[in-house]
Amino acid sequence: MSGPGTDRTPVVVGVGQSSERLDDPGFRGLSPVELGAEAARRAFADTGSDPAAVAARADLVAAVRQFEASAPGAVAPLGASDNVPRSIAARVGADPRVAVLGVVGGQTPQSLVTEAAGRIAAGEVDVALVVGAEAMSTARHLLTKVAEDERPDWSEQVGGQLDDRGLGLETFIVPEQVEHEILAPVVQYALFEHARRARLGADRESYRRDMAELFAPLSAVAATNPHAAAPTARSADELATATGDNRPITDPYLRYLVSRDQVNQGAAVVLAATDTARGLGVPEDRWVHLHGHADLLEPPLLERADLGASPAAATAVRRALDLAGITIDDLATIDLYSCFPIAVRVVTDALGLAADDPRGLTVTGGLPFFGGPGNDYSLHAIADTVTALRARPGTFGLVGANGGAIHKYSAGVYSTRPAPWRDGDDAAAQAEVDAVHAREAPGTVARADGTATVETYTVEYHRDGRPRGVAVVGRTGADGRRFLARVDPKDTATLEAFATTDPLGRAVTVTSTEGGNRVTT
Repeated sequence: MSGPGTDRTPVVVGVGQSSERLDDPGFRGLSPVELGAEAARRAFADTGSDPAAVAARADLVAAVRQFEASAPGAVAPLGASDNVPRSIAARVGADPRVAVLGVVGGQTPQSLVTEAAGRIAAGEVDVALVVGAEAMSTARHLLTKVAEDERPDWSEQVGGQLDDRGLGLETFIVPEQVEHEILAPVVQYALFEHARRARLGADRESYRRDMAELFAPLSAVAATNPHAAAPTARSADELATATGDNRPITDPYLRYLVSRDQVNQGAAVVLAATDTARGLGVPEDRWVHLHGHADLLEPPLLERADLGASPAAATAVRRALDLAGITIDDLATIDLYSCFPIAVRVVTDALGLAADDPRGLTVTGGLPFFGGPGNDYSLHAIADTVTALRARPGTFGLVGANGGAIHKYSAGVYSTRPAPWRDGDDAAAQAEVDAVHAREAPGTVARADGTATVETYTVEYHRDGRPRGVAVVGRTGADGRRFLARVDPKDTATLEAFATTDPLGRAVTVTSTEGGNRVTT
């Protein structure tokens, strides 16, 4: 712990990843806790010091919340630990004073790393482990291919101290979205895509092509990553063309353009105070500093200024770069959260990054190709960033981590170049973001009747390619207030019109019902 003259500067000293695919020789069917423990062991070994000695000094273990525990009332079908961070810690020889379980969202890995670094700088802890893992592919395999009496039980009763942060869904779920069944990420993000398309004035085909050209280079990176769940390079033509495998999910998304959740992956990051790292014998060529960071929030969907943009994401990245004292041009590596194309575009649009930037926009291969391990993807991005920066000493890398439906954004700037710990000013940055929405967002209305226009929309599809539903964000004709609506599934004419023609900006009639607003052409 801290004392007179000690150097509390936090440094990343170790990173590790684990993975397995169902068709791997020797597939083991590891549980999420076992995958997380394997990643943690590799992270401790990656310090270049005695792994057992470093693990024994870990007084903070923070775990990313598993996806199957990320919804109200969710039950893990194969069982789960009652204290994930301590289950993992026990397997790697750690006995932390503090165990933390993070909130829901893909921003959590970067946010937890930032928090751990700050707590080290404040003298609260000496060594911290941030770890997460998912075994969704294995779980589905066991539930669908293995007899019930032959399935493993992943339940563990560990007990002990646990700072469970809860779900943190306050800005993810609002009553209007529940009522209109606009909750699934693939629905919400599709609404954002078409809002951006409307702003750009692009037609449907050219916009899909743009998404494909953005993501094709990501797949090429995944093809070289040994931990990727789908290591296949795909051309823009492949990504933009509907096929049996690349079927429509929600307009404008085909299957290859969305996050892949059927993965078995774990990742871990070890941080230490500089003097502790030195005392443990961690070579300085393993040290990577967190130069800049920011964590910001967006309001609920209806209260945003532009549904095709994210001031929080753009501001978080800018603030992290500013804190690091660099610009976007100074980065050697970039990893932008890529669950859907719009999650990348809200940053590239604002910062002037091109889809074919020679530095690339991912170090892992991105969520559709590397894989989307629940809330834990960006811990893999941090691990790969650290590895890349060690190979190029003195350069900088950016990790942009997105949570919810672009609700929460956490950014981190890393480098082997030494730097003191710098506290950010997220409160001031959040005020900037809030001011944009307060100034530019339209009013909202829960119930709408009369003439209206379509601000954005998405068509949802059955597996066989037939349209099954339409979600709409509309504007009232009288005062331009924003509302959510659905097309009645029995209104086949309107459903077909949304599926076969471009409804952006179209005049429609909206009627309020007991079940919500209904739109018809």
